[in-house]
Amino acid sequence: MDVRHGYKLVLLVGLIGVMALSIARGPRPTSRWARPADGVFLVEPYVQLGDPPGSSAERVAVLWQGADRNADWSVEARRRADGPWTRADTPTWRRVAVEGLEPRRLFRATVSGLIPGSEFAYRVRCGGVPVFEARARARKAAGQPHRFVAFGDGGADTAEQKAVAYQASLARPDFVMITGDLVYFKGRMAEYLSKFFPIYNAGRASPTSGAPLLRSTPFLVAPGNHDLIERDLDAVPDALAYFLVWSLPLNGPIARAGSANSPILSGAEPRRRAFLEAAGPAYPRMASYSFDFGDAHWTVLDTNPYVDWSDPALRAWLERDLAAARRSPWRFVAFHQPPFHSSKTHSEEQRTRLLVDLFEKYHVAIVFCGHIHNYQRSYPLRFVAERAADGRAIDPEGRVKGHWSLDRSFDGRTRTRPVGVIYLVTGAGGARLYNADQNDDAASWQEFTARFISNTHSLTVVDVDASTLTVRQVSDRGVELDRFVVTRPDDDIMDPARPSADGGHD
Repeated sequence: MDVRHGYKLVLLVGLIGVMALSIARGPRPTSRWARPADGVFLVEPYVQLGDPPGSSAERVAVLWQGADRNADWSVEARRRADGPWTRADTPTWRRVAVEGLEPRRLFRATVSGLIPGSEFAYRVRCGGVPVFEARARARKAAGQPHRFVAFGDGGADTAEQKAVAYQASLARPDFVMITGDLVYFKGRMAEYLSKFFPIYNAGRASPTSGAPLLRSTPFLVAPGNHDLIERDLDAVPDALAYFLVWSLPLNGPIARAGSANSPILSGAEPRRRAFLEAAGPAYPRMASYSFDFGDAHWTVLDTNPYVDWSDPALRAWLERDLAAARRSPWRFVAFHQPPFHSSKTHSEEQRTRLLVDLFEKYHVAIVFCGHIHNYQRSYPLRFVAERAADGRAIDPEGRVKGHWSLDRSFDGRTRTRPVGVIYLVTGAGGARLYNADQNDDAASWQEFTARFISNTHSLTVVDVDASTLTVRQVSDRGVELDRFVVTRPDDDIMDPARPSADGGHD
């Protein structure tokens, strides 16, 4: 054997031995995770809900990105602390190769047979060698209290984004909901690689670096304008990465590529074909979806301008989804563009008001939005849109005028049963804040606004059980900015006969 080759072999065997010894000893005391081997991943593993089977047996999807070459990948799981490591489903992969980006394979493996709400460990092997290990928790079932955090408009690679990620990790949520604009500015894979994964899957938790959230905590996301608005694959070949990097429930209303009310592709046919092959069934169905978690049902919507939510087919899907969740103690909705807010920025964007009659009909408790880079909370609110002679409720500028009634008696402390829907804007996740000048200028707020905080970045922390929600807004430095409690009415009915304090209109 050539001496140089022998020396390299010794080094390789030694490296594998060190890696195996490190993993056998488990994570360092200062971290819950074993350090992955350098250079093994292009994107380190992270967990997703996947497309749940709808049975009592839970499963979690493990995703990662690796180099575009053949390798023996596998995933193992330990479902109990004293249990054995068993092989998960064989990983599948899709190839992404576009200009300006290192070719890569997007891997996915499913860990099945989990007990709802239980903690489990998983590890990824490459070439038979463990190269990554982490712990995660299966989705909570009905009757199991849970906590989630929500924020939007974060993926800008700012110090504030990292601080918000760190505060999210301190909250120890069961999942994270992002209310759109996951990465700035064009929803590119390259932007996820530089502005998202390094911060939300950082190697350690720190207010200056972010946190290793993704490897242990499922992220559920709503698409924002910066995520899906760029669809020209000739101009931006790695656009629409939303449909590549996530594994979310595939129960949305639009299944066929090129359908109306979806982000329709443009560009050369080979680029479009390659994107469709990589995205698979996720495009365009994954833009809107719904899921259950604990005692709550969530409906997540794509509310970008190309979607007409007055379309009868879309409204029928939304109504069926909300009606099917009548037995859930709580119903939440998440999307990007808020129907009600007081900011001067984006004040004319009101088309999502066309949906609020369904939210009221099916007793949605809270609607979570982003788009406006600050925090706002409405009073419990009911709204009736004004319609023109032709029956339309939206004007050419996107405004939807109408009349609202407010439940000003709700204070979230002593009076906690709201009459109406509460609308939260939680868009202060890291991008530049909007309208700081309005923070202390209550005269500039709409009368439906109960709280308006536009001078600090923040996130929403929500504790959920079958009868009560406790909602807190926490700054990027850990300061509580707002708190309110919502108690579920025994009959889950918003009594229309209950008098409201006042009414108003646009």
